[in-house]
Amino acid sequence: MSDRELPKTLDSLLSGVRFGQFVSVGVVGLIADTITLVALTELIGVEPWLAGLLSIEAAILVMFAVNERWTFAEIGEPGQLLRRLVKSHAVRSVGSSIQYGIFYGLVTFTGISVLLFGSDIWYLFSKWIAVGVAMFVNYAFESLFTWRVHAE
Repeated sequence: MSDRELPKTLDSLLSGVRFGQFVSVGVVGLIADTITLVALTELIGVEPWLAGLLSIEAAILVMFAVNERWTFAEIGEPGQLLRRLVKSHAVRSVGSSIQYGIFYGLVTFTGISVLLFGSDIWYLFSKWIAVGVAMFVNYAFESLFTWRVHAE
């Protein structure tokens, strides 16, 4: 990357409007993630560590769809939807790995319990902490590699 490209890349990454949109989409993804996690864990009886993996995928698909139509709508190349979806999954694998590692560690090794109506919901707090950390990684990687904001 040349010295001229670096300021353009930083300006693109530091776009307050785009970051605000990304965080808003992240909230939608967190809702999808949380609903999937709770449904799998509480209604179906899937262990939180496995439900956490499946809920991440649900959130990725929801967030990609919203980012595609709103946050990065003016950037994506027409006819390249599947390519961006695959690239988004590859790019998010870094943030998702960070998220899942934090989630798994908090659920498995902390020994913390948060009881609500007789159910231990520590896994929800663990999820929210993990998502918060991974959000910044996902924003940078999605901006730079999936939608290439610095090339606009």
